[in-house]
Amino acid sequence: MNSRLPAEWEIQDGVLMAWPHEGTDWAYMLEDVRPVFADIIRQITRFERVLLTAPHAESAADYLAAAGVDLTRVAICEVMNNDTWARDFGPLTVIFNNKPTLLDFGFNGWGLKFPANFDNLISKRLKQQGLLLPNLNTIGLIMEGGSIESDGLGTILTTAECLLSPNRNPQLDKSEIEQALASLVGAKRVLWLHHGGLAGDDTDAHIDTLARICPNNTIIYQACDNPLDEHYEPLKLMEGELKMFTAPDGSPYRLIPLPLPHAHFDEQAHRLPATYANFLIINGAVLVPTYRDGENDPAALERIAQAFPGRETIGIDCLPLLEQHGSLHCVTMHLPQGVLA
Repeated sequence: MNSRLPAEWEIQDGVLMAWPHEGTDWAYMLEDVRPVFADIIRQITRFERVLLTAPHAESAADYLAAAGVDLTRVAICEVMNNDTWARDFGPLTVIFNNKPTLLDFGFNGWGLKFPANFDNLISKRLKQQGLLLPNLNTIGLIMEGGSIESDGLGTILTTAECLLSPNRNPQLDKSEIEQALASLVGAKRVLWLHHGGLAGDDTDAHIDTLARICPNNTIIYQACDNPLDEHYEPLKLMEGELKMFTAPDGSPYRLIPLPLPHAHFDEQAHRLPATYANFLIINGAVLVPTYRDGENDPAALERIAQAFPGRETIGIDCLPLLEQHGSLHCVTMHLPQGVLA
């Protein structure tokens, strides 16, 4: 198969998102979280379109209009959703014979942890309603978009904890997963991380919370410099693995460490998975999650800007998103050029 998985920094048509409503786990804090979604949508629509799913389109449109969003850049589709983590239930776009093709992988709630019956159907519903242009191929493999990173040239970066999870594809071993990635997304090589992970993460160490491939053979990664922090050892071990990786040309990757946000906890004193690595790349900009952290937010923005010269770096307060154990990249799925109708 002549296919490849585009890098996130390639030209996009838009971004898929799902609106938080009373039927989601956000029900108890809609007043806190909806402004975050509106802010993300407002910033994206400065550069490209947003495809938004919501059970009640008119209600979502009214809220966004009041928040100053340009609704001419938003298409709202009335589709029911379990939750709002579009990165993981949204379609992955591969370029097959120079044309975009959508892959609808199975989504089972991160290894059968949460209900996903509505979310698993969203890509099909969007295609049926004529909002997605390319062919949509249903794939039996269980895989979430947040679990793999691509350089657009055949390199896939991922974590063993997630892709080899027994509750996802227990019938497949590591080599068989690599073969599937080769045939489905054109992987020429797979870089596996065996260390890393954040307290409070429900995804089994999604790569988009830990390390991100950037242009010019660069990897930005979540670091920890405090030996007293529970993340210190696993993230140091992950850093060591990253230093051993080489780019396609054989050179070492340029590595940019991100500061670790100050710890945040829920009402039961469980730590929440705050990470700056969960940024979103769009046309002309990078949207970076911030956490009301006066020390580390500015440093993270500056370091991410180093990897994306010529793009605007925009911080978005995502502290409320941590309450459901995710952040900015998790609630978005980029749609490459040629995908949106």
